[in-house]
Amino acid sequence: MKFHESKRFSEESKQKVVLVDIDETICFYPETRRYDLSVPDYNNIEKINKLYDEGWKVIYWTARGSVSKRDYSEHTQAQLQEWGCKYHDLVTGTSPNPKPHFDLLIDDKAKRIEEL
Repeated sequence: MKFHESKRFSEESKQKVVLVDIDETICFYPETRRYDLSVPDYNNIEKINKLYDEGWKVIYWTARGSVSKRDYSEHTQAQLQEWGCKYHDLVTGTSPNPKPHFDLLIDDKAKRIEEL
């Protein structure tokens, strides 16, 4: 097998891509953690919309449905539209290449929304 030298980040001339979680990132829950009760955080949504406006490819990446096996895609798309979220794609826990349910993400490129 022949290997190539990989770049850590996209080249300056290429569109940068950001994966954005939804729950506890752009929306929160007052008590019961149920998707129809989520409350948008418009300050955090504006941070993501700014990346979109700067030319980033924004992909909302949520594990909604990964445990229950229920497809929440339509509900989630409606929420994103209602909240004024700018994005290119949505990947859920029931998408063809789904986001899995997990308890901890360790990654060299990860940031919390508070760091933006």
